[in-house]
Amino acid sequence: MTVRLIATDLDGTLLRDDLSVSPRTRRALDAVRAAGIEVVPVSARQPRGIRMIAEQAGFTGWALGGNGAQCQHLTTREVLFEAHVDVAVQQAVAAQLAERLPGVLFVSVRSGGEVFIAQDGYAELAHFEDHKRDPATMGRHDLAAVLAEPSLKFIVRHPDRLPAELIMDVRALGLDGFAVTHSGAPFVEILAEGVNKAWAVAKLSDHLGIDRAEVLAFGDAPNDAELLAWAGRGVAMANAHPEARAAATEVTVSNQDDGVAMILERLLDDAG
Repeated sequence: MTVRLIATDLDGTLLRDDLSVSPRTRRALDAVRAAGIEVVPVSARQPRGIRMIAEQAGFTGWALGGNGAQCQHLTTREVLFEAHVDVAVQQAVAAQLAERLPGVLFVSVRSGGEVFIAQDGYAELAHFEDHKRDPATMGRHDLAAVLAEPSLKFIVRHPDRLPAELIMDVRALGLDGFAVTHSGAPFVEILAEGVNKAWAVAKLSDHLGIDRAEVLAFGDAPNDAELLAWAGRGVAMANAHPEARAAATEVTVSNQDDGVAMILERLLDDAG
């Protein structure tokens, strides 16, 4: 397999549990870039969250954030594409879900991922690690304000429901016009219809003139499953969710044991 693009998830995959890039992983990333291979972070994080670790990882080019809803260049800030959840879709989901699940709360992420409009009460449930954002900056908005504009990512959270349960609740509404996923964080993420990490990497690959068979992908969570199945070679981490493992063509060691670096080192050895 000829690899021209490496698409890697961050949290639970490239990053160790303390959110660091190990020296071994950084050496491996630098080596594949020196070999002319494009390395692209593909994350549920917004670009601002990706930029928090960009220097550690040496990321300076294209980044796919919001589970694929946006493609932004980390250096020039050029936006290649964005996909938004329609206002009408958000309103329908919120109205029906609030009736079914009292206490459910919503967030609209807008404007390149920089604007975070959280419903009153959401910040009390949140921690910095959830969104790589201080809860004190999330605001306290009424639901009408949350639903007023299209979202790159529409977040659904309930104080007593696990993400896997919430996804079933959303799907049970029987509505269409959106995609829903979760990344292991304590909420679910609603995206524009058809949007996921595979969709985004496919669009970027087309832009770069790279074939699907030339893509090597890494991931660990349910929101990585489509990408791992789509890529020419999909690698799940040993710590991966069963959905990600089932979608992958192979499994490497855990993020704590530098599983991405191990595969990249072998890739270069085989090419050498």
